[in-house]
Amino acid sequence: MRALFLILVGVSLVACSEQTEDGFVSLFNGKDLHGWEGNPELWKVEDGIVIGTCDGPDHLANNTFLIWKDGTVKNFELRATVRMIGDNNSGIQYRSRKRPEIGPWVISGYQSDIHPAIEHTGMTYEEKGRGIFGLNGRDVMLDPQGERWLIKEHEPVKVDLSEWTEFTIIAKGNHLIHKVNGKVASELIDHHEEGRALEGLLAIQLHRGNPNSIQIKSLEIKALPDQELLTFNPKTLPEGASKVERPGTKSPQGTGPVQPKAKK
Repeated sequence: MRALFLILVGVSLVACSEQTEDGFVSLFNGKDLHGWEGNPELWKVEDGIVIGTCDGPDHLANNTFLIWKDGTVKNFELRATVRMIGDNNSGIQYRSRKRPEIGPWVISGYQSDIHPAIEHTGMTYEEKGRGIFGLNGRDVMLDPQGERWLIKEHEPVKVDLSEWTEFTIIAKGNHLIHKVNGKVASELIDHHEEGRALEGLLAIQLHRGNPNSIQIKSLEIKALPDQELLTFNPKTLPEGASKVERPGTKSPQGTGPVQPKAKK
């Protein structure tokens, strides 16, 4: 049934879209970038696929984003089918905010990494913010002071991002879950009230540096009801939980070296 379908996502809505049997609505129309904003020189739709392209280290000054402009997201489940061409990475931003002081179409906030290095695939991360929370295979909790606690380890999800891969994000209050091809890659429970966000923008990242193309075949979202926030109680930490440092990275872009800019 085609109608003026409204999805309440926080205080926002999506209009004129078609709901699937399981309650998801597509945020791409398959023809153009209606409802989205980004640098038109970098983003296009070809054969029903959204494509963002960085030509190399001299092309972009900053990571840039294709931003959904029809609303904001709060509690939701999102699934995206994507692939990554080139030795670089991308990500799905959510509950994020614009950073015009850095540049146009620049975003800061939560991200599910679309990264070919296994430790970073589907990790919990904050772009231009608090950095990496939990790598692929690690579930992490932030306490009220922003300290990281490792609460669970499991087998990392291994994929070939040059093939079509499904990323899922489930955001319920301050509990965030990232899945890759249906398997949990990383979870975050964010008790850091000063740093966390409960609502914000949705966007797709195009990473500067090594030549790359991020391609999105589908992007669907379903609103979830408001959730009671999980509260922090140090007496109920899972058995074996341990405080950890913020993870670093040996793979800032892809799995290989970062290509230098041309000498002037």
